[in-house]
Parts: sequence; C-alpha cells; structure tokens
Amino acid sequence: MKLVLASKNAHKLVELRDILSQLGVEVVLESDVGVDVEVEETGATFEENAYLKAHAVCEAAGLPAIADDSGLCVDALNGAPGVYSARYGGPGLDDEGRYRLLLENLRGQLDRRGKFVSAICCCFPNGDKVEARGECPGTIAYAPRGEGGFGYDPVFFVPELKKTFAQLTAEEKNAISHRGKALNKFKTELEKYFNGTDQ
Repeated sequence: MKLVLASKNAHKLVELRDILSQLGVEVVLESDVGVDVEVEETGATFEENAYLKAHAVCEAAGLPAIADDSGLCVDALNGAPGVYSARYGGPGLDDEGRYRLLLENLRGQLDRRGKFVSAICCCFPNGDKVEARGECPGTIAYAPRGEGGFGYDPVFFVPELKKTFAQLTAEEKNAISHRGKALNKFKTELEKYFNGTDQ
C-alpha cells in the first residue's frame, strides 16, 4: 500500500518510512505522485492541522495521504509554542533561531517541563480516516546539546536518558519519541482498519 506524505519535510519522511515499512506500507512524497499542495494550518489543535493536511493531499492525489502535525508544548509558556512550533518567532527564523528564541523566553525560568506532541491522520479517498496521538515528556535544556535530529531536538532533554533528542541515535529516538509513539499507535489502528475490526 502506498501513502502520500502530506509534508515536504525529509526528516519526517525518514521517520515514517522507518516505522511504517514494517507494515509493508510505502510512504512517498507529494512530488513522487505529481502533486504540490500548500495547506494553511488554521487548526487550533495538532489533530485539526494533521487532518487538514492529509485531507487536502488525499483529494489532490486521489491516494491515501498521511500527515503528522507536531510541536513542543512548554508548561511555563502556557503550552507555547504548541501548534505554532514550526512558525515560532515568525518566518525569518530557522530551526536554530526558533530554539534560541525559546531559550531566551525561558531565561530565569526554573520550571523547564515540556512535552513533544505528535498527531497523525491518514485520510482515504472513500472518506475514511485513521488517527493517533503520541506524547513524549521531558524538560527544556539550558543550552543546546547534540548534533542530530531537527527542530527543537537540541534543547529537548529526556531525564531518564540524560540526553537531548539531538544526542540520541535514530533507533533510540524512535523508541521514545512522540512521533514514534504516535506511529506505533497508528500502525495498530491501521491494522485494525485493514482487518475491518475498527467499527
């Protein structure tokens, strides 16, 4: 089965392929099927944004489409950056600019708790959808550490492992990450959907 990824993020493609290949699912980019869809993420929740993206690409491609909407929610910032994680600080910032802004906004703040959230939605041409959500709790480091990952990974610290996401191998990250958890739940829901047990 082929799923079109409703994203142009190559990092997400790798993570989705790693986990969904176990189901015999092939994940391809929009460009692989000749579509290029720009979706305005107007949802108030990660779930709403994931649905908006998956539905738009499914309609355009005529194929099942999968979307992930994810972000970082920091307790001391009332859940910010949240659904605006990829746009935090405005369009002029890159990944490093965004996490440095986050650190600046947390300057002097002792409560460093936060969580990564991932909402996944797969839309099918017949109107069906399969959804899942995953969360990974952690804390915000005082300075970036590690060379791997993307986005806020260098400043998202996992106390049990004493490492940031950017210091983890891909296998370690997939085992505990919000997206890894969401994808494993999604895999289960997709199997139920294929088997007709999801009523």
